[in-house]
Amino acid sequence: MGDQIQNINYLPLLLQVIVALGFVVTTLLLTHVLSPRIKSKVKDENFECGIESEGNARFPVSVKYFMTAILFVLFDVEVIFFYPYAVNFYSLELEGLLAVVIFACLFLVGFYYVLKKGGFEWEK
Repeated sequence: MGDQIQNINYLPLLLQVIVALGFVVTTLLLTHVLSPRIKSKVKDENFECGIESEGNARFPVSVKYFMTAILFVLFDVEVIFFYPYAVNFYSLELEGLLAVVIFACLFLVGFYYVLKKGGFEWEK
């Protein structure tokens, strides 16, 4: 008797999963059936942000571009780790302060290393 009551508790979840899957399958089938089948060179051409394509997309890109992007993500994620400390500033007391000082020192060492290696210089 107790097992039946526990199984009934999962009924709303099961119904929600069925409705969600039914919606996805129905949408995929309807878009496939109702979509137009017109193909042309203009329609199949790549188009993004209102700018027409120009030239070949397979040209070499400077490594500096990727280094800048990677460094941005790296330092951005590191800065995000300061927020939990700022929220719990009073409750962490001296131990939390020391942990953040060590983290900030490592952060600055990495920043200094990248600065000395020329990672922030766009053109050399």
